[in-house]
Amino acid sequence: MAIRIPNRVKGFLMVLSAAVLWGSSGTLAQYLFHEEGIEFGWLVMVRLLISGFLLLMMAYVQSGRKKVLSLWKDSVDKKQIIILGIAGMVGTQYTFFASIEAGNAATATLLQYLGPALLTVWIAFRLRRMPRAGEWMAVGFALIGTFFLVTGGNPSTLSISLPALLWGLASAVGLAFYTLYPSRLLNQWGAGMIVGWAMFIGGLALMFIHPPWSVDLAGWELKTYVWIAVVVFLGTLLPFFLYLDSLRYLRPSETALLSCAEPLTAAIVAVWWLGVPFGFPEWLGASFIIGTVVLLSLMEEHSKSEVPVSDNSKKPFCKENGQGIEGSMDV
Repeated sequence: MAIRIPNRVKGFLMVLSAAVLWGSSGTLAQYLFHEEGIEFGWLVMVRLLISGFLLLMMAYVQSGRKKVLSLWKDSVDKKQIIILGIAGMVGTQYTFFASIEAGNAATATLLQYLGPALLTVWIAFRLRRMPRAGEWMAVGFALIGTFFLVTGGNPSTLSISLPALLWGLASAVGLAFYTLYPSRLLNQWGAGMIVGWAMFIGGLALMFIHPPWSVDLAGWELKTYVWIAVVVFLGTLLPFFLYLDSLRYLRPSETALLSCAEPLTAAIVAVWWLGVPFGFPEWLGASFIIGTVVLLSLMEEHSKSEVPVSDNSKKPFCKENGQGIEGSMDV
């Protein structure tokens, strides 16, 4: 007799699996950079190009060629998707992987998770209002967490390299932009097609800087090809669909809370597999940064419970919910 899994449990399993896959793929990328000598920009280009192409092919099968190409008929949509692909997708992915290459996956992932706090400050600035008490607390958590993460508790020194810190902070800024900018496109066209085009455009743009043929494949072993395929498929495509499908069963705030498993996974796998030094101050910093996301998600859930539910709030992906297109903040 088959066991029927309740929909909410199914949703929890989906988003947790996506978060674990995203977190693990960052650590795997660190291995490819540091142990196999893979150039990070080249891997980002391959990841975006292949994943974007496959997402568009899936959208083509589901909706047809006319639907996939119709986005380019509107001048405003065309401009926005190009900006999203270059400034949003490349701006987030390139800086994130550069931070991994200069440091480690655990720190890079946690620094990127500062994005929601930056987004909170930006929205308050745009609305010309002071942040609420809970928002101040979330920003404070983010600052304290960053202090412990990058200094190890010693303000006179950095426990990570300066390039890793700067790239990580840049990825948080990229994530904040990537989270807020495409809300209209997502509501109009859906996440699958928008992410597909953004990835594909980002990959095409990076081809001018990191051509596919610029890498010498002569010294590669079979495992190198396998690990790259894992980063592309199990670290990008599969978690994206798991995360997206989980929104049928869970509220966006719940998926944001559960996706905090990503930086925890990145930290645990990096320490266990690659021996990344991660002492008590770093774990304390990680706790504060994850606490930022938890606090903002709980605030969002509370605010939604106080207002009537509109038709727009039922849409599966809404950037104002504070979640990245790929959930992690990282696709």
